Amino acid sequence: MNDSSEFQPAFVDEDDNPSDSLEIREDELLTAQIDLSDVRSQRDAIEKERDILLEKLAKAEAKQHEYQTALMHEKELTISELEAAKELFHKKVQESIQEKFDLESKLILAKQDAIELAVQVEKLAETAFEQTTSHILEDARLRVSTAETSAAEAAYQIEEQVRSATEGAVLSIVDQSKSAIENALAVAESTGDRTKKFVASYVDDLNLVNEIASLKSQNVKLQKTMNDLESQLLVSNNEMNKLKLELEKSRQQATAYELLARDTEKELLEFQKSIRETAIQQEDEVKSLLEKMKKDSADRRKATSKAFKAELETIQAAIEAAKETVRAKDEAYVRRCEALQRSLKASESASKAWRQRAEMAEALLSKKVGFGENDDEETYVVNGGRVDLLMDDDSQKWKLLTNGPRRKIPDWMVKRIGFICPRFPPRKTNMAEAKLSKFKSLELPKPDEVWSIAQEKPKEGDTLVEHVMEKEIIEKKRKALERALQRKTIKWQKTPEEIKLEPGTGTGREIVFQGFNWESWRRQWYLDLAPKAADLSRSGITAVWFPPPTESVAPQGYMPSDLYNLNSAYGSVEELKHCLEEMRNQDLLTLGDVVLNHRCAHKQSPNGVWNIFGGKLAWGPEAIACDDPNFQGRGNPSTGDIFHAAPNIDHSQDFVRKDIKEWLNWLRNDIGFDGWRLDFARGFSGSYVKEYIEASDPAFAIGEYWDSLAYEGGNLCYNQDAHRQRIINWINATGGTSSAFDVTTKVLFEHYLACLLDF
Repeated sequence: MNDSSEFQPAFVDEDDNPSDSLEIREDELLTAQIDLSDVRSQRDAIEKERDILLEKLAKAEAKQHEYQTALMHEKELTISELEAAKELFHKKVQESIQEKFDLESKLILAKQDAIELAVQVEKLAETAFEQTTSHILEDARLRVSTAETSAAEAAYQIEEQVRSATEGAVLSIVDQSKSAIENALAVAESTGDRTKKFVASYVDDLNLVNEIASLKSQNVKLQKTMNDLESQLLVSNNEMNKLKLELEKSRQQATAYELLARDTEKELLEFQKSIRETAIQQEDEVKSLLEKMKKDSADRRKATSKAFKAELETIQAAIEAAKETVRAKDEAYVRRCEALQRSLKASESASKAWRQRAEMAEALLSKKVGFGENDDEETYVVNGGRVDLLMDDDSQKWKLLTNGPRRKIPDWMVKRIGFICPRFPPRKTNMAEAKLSKFKSLELPKPDEVWSIAQEKPKEGDTLVEHVMEKEIIEKKRKALERALQRKTIKWQKTPEEIKLEPGTGTGREIVFQGFNWESWRRQWYLDLAPKAADLSRSGITAVWFPPPTESVAPQGYMPSDLYNLNSAYGSVEELKHCLEEMRNQDLLTLGDVVLNHRCAHKQSPNGVWNIFGGKLAWGPEAIACDDPNFQGRGNPSTGDIFHAAPNIDHSQDFVRKDIKEWLNWLRNDIGFDGWRLDFARGFSGSYVKEYIEASDPAFAIGEYWDSLAYEGGNLCYNQDAHRQRIINWINATGGTSSAFDVTTKVLFEHYLACLLDF
């Protein structure tokens, strides 16, 4: 390049006159001076551009230095975050190890307590078994002994009675018979004596007939006594038969007592057997209980170990994600530095190319280029600038050199010019010629391209785009892990700055966004709203107000019927849960629009009035306020204003409040709402709102106490303190657990805005 830049063409014409050659040289000098002045001005412009490029280079170096400092700062921050995470991880590991030791000690104590309990249970069972068996055996023995003694006594008494009765009867009969025989013998002897005396003294005793009559009378008496004795003998025989019957009865009783004793012995044996079986069953139950306790303790230990492992895995995943993010950041910064270095190298090469072009143009214009021996093999390609104007076929200078101003150029000059001309290719008119040409364009970059860092930014299809996308994905994963750790991690120490907030009050810095309008039910609104969670979070919104989620007679949701049916015109239950989850992932509170003042019935009463509710909360007319003029309620009077389009619920009923609290807890815990927007809050007392909020514990609650403002003569009054005071009274009735929309200010703004527009 240096040899070619010193090339200096010399044109000499030996045939022409010196004056002509001088004139030609003066013209050429003038044109060369003009061109030289243009080249100098261009060189000055190039130097200015070079100065500008150098300034931009200095700025780029300053920016690079700032980027490096920012990178170092971010690297230090990430290192500090990693160290903090490591310290937190070590703390959690130590705490988990301590918890594990505590659990193991508790498990050992529980095992010891269980063993002691089992031993005590066995001892108690043995003592109870011994006590019960001893009492039962003693009772049975006593009963058997008493039965045996009573049977023996009865048999002995019967035998004694029989013996005494038989002996007495026999003795009495024998005595009577002896006495009768003796009397008869005495009578016979007396009669014999008397007969002898009568025979001896027949003559002497004249009263024999009387004696015979007396003897006959005595014989009759003896017969009577014999008959009496026979009757007594029959009576004694009857008594003997009775005694025999009693003896048989006593024997039967004795056999019955023996059978009863045998039955008692059998029952005693069965009872002993049942007690043994119950004792064995109790032992089995105690063993099964101990096994169950062991199994439960093992399951708990496994569950705790699993939870501990899961938490360790989450922490490790978070640390890995943090490391990945740091690594990705470092790689991104390295790539940015490489891109900046490439841009700087491109700018340096461009500045060198511009400098070479300027030197080449200056050398050509100053005619310092010389021919060498290897000039045929060298090809110089330059595009753009004033060099093309000088050396291209369309150049005026080329015409001047080929044709000349006044005379014909000699052949040797034409050959020399033709020899020089192929070194600079002609301008290509189309792409086909450019592709077929052997010359390659230098294609130097422009200054804007050199100094524009935007050219090095990620483009479509560039590797940096994939890197940026990976970085965004890693950032999303890191945020998700941080949220998961925040939900799972236990706060071991509370800072003294933490303040216990009442349920429903929020923080006072909520920005609520109404996430629907009156026509949103015409579309699949939950599916449309879910993807907008990130935009809402970035715009500064902290809470999103959802439409009424329940089944409703009106499609907007403000005429609810079945409170537990969440398949509404806005979407299904699954779509609602997905939308709530998307909001939660962006740290947005979700407010459910709950309509507690009124509810549409499912059936008509026998009177044709719609006051019988269906679904899970199947209430009747007793759940409707009695002063509702349209639905024949049998409850207590309403504690607020009447809503005439649907039955007004009586919140003074215990079962109504119980069902509503269960429903709100279901929406809060199972569905995923964070707070409530209370529709038509002036329809019932704020004290019930306090009870509902304390039961459901929402993060934020706001009531719609919509009331008409004060007007006078058809115009809005200036003083609206009474209207605002009614809203404040309702908030005070809730115990400060709920806020309320500032309807007063809203209506005033609308009124004044309408006045300004009319004006």
